[in-house]
Amino acid sequence: MYEGLHPLNLKILMTELKTAVLLVNLGTPDSPSTSDVRKYLREFLMDPRVIDIPALNRFLLVNFIIAPIRGPKSAKLYKSIWNENGSPLLYYTGRQAELLQSSLGNNYHVEFAMRYQKPSIDSVLNKFKSNNYKELIILPLFPQYASASTGSVNEKIMSIISGWQIVPEIRFINSFYDHPGFIETFSKIGKSMSPENYDHILFSFHGLPERQITKADFSSECLTDSCCENLTVRNAGCYRAQSFQTAREIARKLEIPKEKYTICFQSRLGKDPWIKPYSDHVIKERADKGDKKLLVFAPAFTSDCLETIHEIGVEYNELFQEHGGTEVKLVPSLNEDPNWIEAMKSMIR
Repeated sequence: MYEGLHPLNLKILMTELKTAVLLVNLGTPDSPSTSDVRKYLREFLMDPRVIDIPALNRFLLVNFIIAPIRGPKSAKLYKSIWNENGSPLLYYTGRQAELLQSSLGNNYHVEFAMRYQKPSIDSVLNKFKSNNYKELIILPLFPQYASASTGSVNEKIMSIISGWQIVPEIRFINSFYDHPGFIETFSKIGKSMSPENYDHILFSFHGLPERQITKADFSSECLTDSCCENLTVRNAGCYRAQSFQTAREIARKLEIPKEKYTICFQSRLGKDPWIKPYSDHVIKERADKGDKKLLVFAPAFTSDCLETIHEIGVEYNELFQEHGGTEVKLVPSLNEDPNWIEAMKSMIR
């Protein structure tokens, strides 16, 4: 490509080339209308990495059961969190891209995309395709690696770029569950909530079916009683183990003793077993123990969304009160926090 260039001129040319950065989040409906929510659910849940069952079974389940039944219910929930900026997830992801662009400067070109719906990965990569870049850096905004999230993003991007005539140098940032800047930012936000004033702390992560954990298990030790107590070379790629490590790091930073916090998993779908303990079960158990105030971190998310604003902030609060508790308080996500922007900047550089 650079045949005939003097080494010095080549070095100057490579210095002038920009680095492209793509932030990718999960996705959100175009609007909280039932039709748009159903469209989003179909695209999301038809991904074989998300519902990993035979294709025909997945098609029938999504198109004839989940989308028709959950569509209207989910639309009501989305309406409850929609605001003047539209979807919180879309808004905050866009702001993160803007702020990161400003922080990185002119040598970088930052864009963001959604794995499902708009802006699509295809449309954003098409912007990159017509330019020469020194490197393309992909940052899926999921702190802990899972096949259904980061794996799906990476597969989608590779399938698109593999058809390009010129394939740039690519770097995937697969996870950042223990990145110092990520831990520091969540800890600072949590500290501002005065965790010492709560009876118990929950670290609630998005759940996964147990079968997705065992399919990626090369140690034959996953989902045992002690499998996630430590992060080792044997479980380093495990979503559940990475989640536990994130919680331990934040708890250590905030000096929260082990007996005062619980790690749990939310957002189950279907009847198959998901990774445990379940967040809603823990909420009820804490109320039964006499707790009145719970503080909940959601460190699987980098932007507030339906799962944080409504599921934790509203549903879990109501559930806790029904069982005798007084308040469930959500620790806000990273959103536009300047420390989070600096953390992303350090990952990229």
